Amino acid sequence: MIRTEALDRLPVRTAVPALERALDDRGVAVLCAPPGTGKTTLVPLVLAGLTGDGPVRRVVVAEPRRIAARAAARRMAWLLGERPGGRVGFTVRGERVVGPDTVVEVVTTGVLLQRLQRDQELAGVDVVIIDECHERHLDADTVAAFLLDVREAIRPDLRLVAASATTDAEGWARLLGDAPVVEAEGVSYPVEVVWAPPARPVKPPHGMRVDPALLTHVAATVRRALGEREGDVLCFLPGVGEIARVAGQLAGVDAEVLQVHGRAPAAVQDAVLAGSSGVRRVVLATSVAESSLTVPGVRVVVDSGLAREPRTDHARGLSALTTVRASQAAGRQRAGRAGREAPGAVYRCWDRAEDGRLARFPAPEIKVADLAAFALQAACWGDPEASSLALLDPPPAGAMAAAREVLGAVGAVDAAGRVTDRGVRMSRLGLHPRLARALLDGAAEVGARRAAEVVALLSEEPPREYGDDLAAALRTARRGQDGYAGRWKQEVRRLSAQVDGAGSGTGKSPGTGAGAVPGTGAGSRSGSGAGAAPGTSAGSRSGEGRSDDAVVGLVAALAFPERVARARGEGAFLMVSGTGAELGDSSRLRSAPWLAVAVADRPAHAASARVRLAAVVDEDTALLAAGRLRVRGEEVRWADGDVVARSVDRVGAVELAVRPLKQPDPGLVRGALVEGLEREGLGLLRWSRDSEQLRLRLAFLHRVVGAPWPDVSDGALLADPGAWLEPELSRARRRADLGRIDAGQALRRLLPWATGEAVRLDELAPERIEVPSGSRIRIEYGGEQPVLAVKLQELFGLAETPRVAGVPVLVHLLSPAGRPAAVTADLASFWQDGYKAVRAELRGRYPKHPWPEDPATVPATRYTSARLKRS
Repeated sequence: MIRTEALDRLPVRTAVPALERALDDRGVAVLCAPPGTGKTTLVPLVLAGLTGDGPVRRVVVAEPRRIAARAAARRMAWLLGERPGGRVGFTVRGERVVGPDTVVEVVTTGVLLQRLQRDQELAGVDVVIIDECHERHLDADTVAAFLLDVREAIRPDLRLVAASATTDAEGWARLLGDAPVVEAEGVSYPVEVVWAPPARPVKPPHGMRVDPALLTHVAATVRRALGEREGDVLCFLPGVGEIARVAGQLAGVDAEVLQVHGRAPAAVQDAVLAGSSGVRRVVLATSVAESSLTVPGVRVVVDSGLAREPRTDHARGLSALTTVRASQAAGRQRAGRAGREAPGAVYRCWDRAEDGRLARFPAPEIKVADLAAFALQAACWGDPEASSLALLDPPPAGAMAAAREVLGAVGAVDAAGRVTDRGVRMSRLGLHPRLARALLDGAAEVGARRAAEVVALLSEEPPREYGDDLAAALRTARRGQDGYAGRWKQEVRRLSAQVDGAGSGTGKSPGTGAGAVPGTGAGSRSGSGAGAAPGTSAGSRSGEGRSDDAVVGLVAALAFPERVARARGEGAFLMVSGTGAELGDSSRLRSAPWLAVAVADRPAHAASARVRLAAVVDEDTALLAAGRLRVRGEEVRWADGDVVARSVDRVGAVELAVRPLKQPDPGLVRGALVEGLEREGLGLLRWSRDSEQLRLRLAFLHRVVGAPWPDVSDGALLADPGAWLEPELSRARRRADLGRIDAGQALRRLLPWATGEAVRLDELAPERIEVPSGSRIRIEYGGEQPVLAVKLQELFGLAETPRVAGVPVLVHLLSPAGRPAAVTADLASFWQDGYKAVRAELRGRYPKHPWPEDPATVPATRYTSARLKRS
């Protein structure tokens, strides 16, 4: 029986007529409704015709998380007086609860992406609701872009609703073609803000690490809130590990402590969402509770101020979640949870002054995440560049280039970027392309079941208590009875079923590794890339007789070949990508000669990545997986301050064998010397004072006169070293040879000899200038104006300031002792105004030198008055 009273209490009901009109008129709409108003539960039922008198329509609701999809379906079924699987059902990865009468189906955005790739028409679906679109998850953005394509090309009748928990809906309205925005008012009670920063400063988060002192403070704040306020407490923490730590510190509180996150067992999730049974509760939750779920009974929110977002270090091939400060928008969402049912309070575990410095909104995932899966979806959609997709934010060019490189390496796209048959199959596995490659190629080597076991471990990182040894984690998951082990076993069955019966279908040797293409920069001559290494310890393709360690290592290396790492001693490793990696002091993997690193992060300011999950491999397995990155050839480069010439067998940055080259290729030597000049500067050449002065004179003429006088800046000289350093550069073999090259002689090759202007160098920018005393004084060209530093008496009788290439020199007038007395660029003005003051100050100090009242009437001299009389 329909629970009419509960439906009538939902505030979004007042906005439903406007939403229906918008969909009737335009077919698209943006719905803004605060959490708890019923936008996720009432709206789908009304649009499906399950309440009221409307026609029955098939509605698909896309949620960003599995926990939210299950909860929404259960809530809607409860409102109809049914159980999930009747008129309301749900589908998430590995679980499908629908029946022949299902009208409203709640799915994750990932499931909807897979469905769109198989059936672009979405046959039988009348309305799609993209819920929580304000969170800007990548799958949701992609689903919206694909659905807009479908509406424009083949299904103009398909109705589309973007549902947001905030009023920041202008972008979505534009994206949907100036769609109407329908706003629903929420029932909101006042929420008191209590600023509760730690008493002492805590370390900022980096990587996955959170300062334990902050977690201790959060636990203390929860205890404080329990003592000061009534009602249940909802505490926001960034991840599962932090939730477990705070839960441990809350042992003994007079309340039931519950943990809510995507990995929590369904029974716990149901208990939290069902509300209190008379016992006061403390709910420790990730950001999943910001808007996707409504937790009844909450009157107090304790906010740690932290969240987890994906980040990708494309240069090092590391992708992971990282801990960040939550945005202001997230803070508002979290605080609002305390005012859903009655006045409440939020305890913010940071200083009020910090609040204004927080980001306004969380970063869109498309801007910061690894885009390999997105790029594969776009390629399968027929738009490899994602250039015609309607996206709120375009994907960054660098991230897309890195993603396409990965897809090419795993055989998902061809050289033109078009998806291959293998790529289509990989996209339908519901895995990151790297893991799809590991599953398909690993199944061909060790069998579908064993490959699926490892890939399932990699697709959802095991709990930290499983340790950092991937093989040991596999054995723990097999015998485990916890929530993670249950989900892992379910995923193993799903992946095994998708691979079994159809063959591996790889279409590509498992020796073809994903990752960066081997470097072909200056100083390297690539040999042929090595394929699968013969004699690999991997054994037979059936996988029989192989140990868990061998299987786990092979599959992990196939997934992340650029993270294969060789030991450097004392728990330190060097990954094929060139990034250093370190194990924890207590890790049992520290003695391994090679590792396949599955999970690693690089803390801020750290030189090496921190290994969090890895498997032991032998050298043959490492080379099998990373064979595409193996090169053999001559390597001549600048290292440790000189030319190093070697014959090298390497896989990425890991050197397997090295021997010195006695007669390296002259062209590679020249390239290494140029590299040395670029890295260490032109100071490697021999610069006399005259050489340096010549360079300054040429720089002055290039700036003041321009062509044909050459640009002699570092960048210009290094851009074309052959124009001025030959033939000496090609004859050089080492650093010492560079030090013998006369830079001044080399620079003269750049003078405009062909036009005849070179002969005017001394005329336009003379090295010295003759002053009235007869002295030839050096001009310094290093500043904005040429500088002439000369004793004041040597300029007597000179009325006009000397000029160089039309630019007046800056005259530094010196005392008889050579100390600065005055600076002027206008001698005539100085003689008239400044000279009197200088004369009054200095003539008593230097009485032996002439100090006439009118310097224009006295001949210039560099001698004393007495010597002038003798002469």
